[in-house]
Amino acid sequence: MIKENLAEVEEKICAACKRAGRDRSEVTLITVSKTNPVVRLKEAMDCGVSVFGENKVQEMLEKIEELPDSLEWHMIGHLQRNKVKYIMGKVALIHSVDSLRLAQEISKEAVKQGTEENILVEINVAEEESKFGITTEEAIQLVEEIAKLPAIHVKGLMTIAPFVDDPEENRQVFQSLKKLSVDIKQKNIDNVTMDVLSMGMTNDYEVAIEEGATMIRVGTGIFGRRSYNL
Repeated sequence: MIKENLAEVEEKICAACKRAGRDRSEVTLITVSKTNPVVRLKEAMDCGVSVFGENKVQEMLEKIEELPDSLEWHMIGHLQRNKVKYIMGKVALIHSVDSLRLAQEISKEAVKQGTEENILVEINVAEEESKFGITTEEAIQLVEEIAKLPAIHVKGLMTIAPFVDDPEENRQVFQSLKKLSVDIKQKNIDNVTMDVLSMGMTNDYEVAIEEGATMIRVGTGIFGRRSYNL
């Protein structure tokens, strides 16, 4: 099933890139493996997957221990400050930095452990109360503050769009994040690049790609519906 699902996702990514006049190489597929056991990740790896996204620190660390060092891990879930020290040097990118306090903790631990950490600032574009992230209005000031910190590098922005039946409803959300990234890029802030736009999930990644996503986070579309009784 995973092999077939991956083939279908890949086909849709290519089609969305073509519609947007983009090259397929501009979009990284992050396979969201949360709640899936290692055996299923290995099945995905057999199909060529090497980039995984996890929501919880403990679960991610257990999987890192069991799987090859060649894999690339992304922290895509809400990150608590007391868990930061455990993932330094282990993840390619932290997608979910939503406060200066969290960024300061990442910077402090990175300095302490001698690592350099790449992060995205999480924007709650739709301003949903149930979601983490800052508002678009707060974004530039936060990025400017984080940029001053040592051993932490702002690589772009992330958002989790509302769950909708019609993905077209999220097009405006993705357009807003893209516009914000352009506005920030034009400010030429030291230690900040806006190369990464992490947006789009199983139900709306095609629209996200059309609107400029460079990373999409797909779990259900690859592994099927989640099982929580592990």
